[in-house]
Amino acid sequence: MQSLPYKIASLLYFFDETDRVLLLERAQEPNLGLWSPCGGKLHTEIGESPYACACREAAEEVGAVLTPEDLHLAGLVSERGYLGQSHWLMFLFEVKPRLKVLPPPHREGRFAFVDRAGLSGLALPETDREKIWPLFWGHRGGFFSVHGVCETGRPNVWRIEQSTPFVGLKRDF
Repeated sequence: MQSLPYKIASLLYFFDETDRVLLLERAQEPNLGLWSPCGGKLHTEIGESPYACACREAAEEVGAVLTPEDLHLAGLVSERGYLGQSHWLMFLFEVKPRLKVLPPPHREGRFAFVDRAGLSGLALPETDREKIWPLFWGHRGGFFSVHGVCETGRPNVWRIEQSTPFVGLKRDF
């Protein structure tokens, strides 16, 4: 097993009033030139929680003031050896309040609202296209946890560790 740095991040799945997801075309690494949800790394040196990180990133990147109550923990993704550079632990949050306007470009990249079908035509990180987006859509309103072994030059190997699909007539957001 390769010794790599472990990075911890919170990702934000914002939606507009027509249920299109907000994506960021990244202007820097990781995932330069690819479309992904906004978010960022936890400030582990100060003991920042995943929820606090999500609220901070929402303010910094989107200009949205959120509280932990505005977030639904939709998924937990761990990736071993992503791009041969690091291991990742990512907290995926669906944001309950809907965005009314597209945020302006940010130093991290430019934003766009994309409907679910439109994802197939975008340049997405391989692991997002392969596993994370299908799990997110299949568990929206519920929760999932997945671990991926993403070794360079080999097919990704995924293990679903928890799957709790939403069951009910209506989500609370």
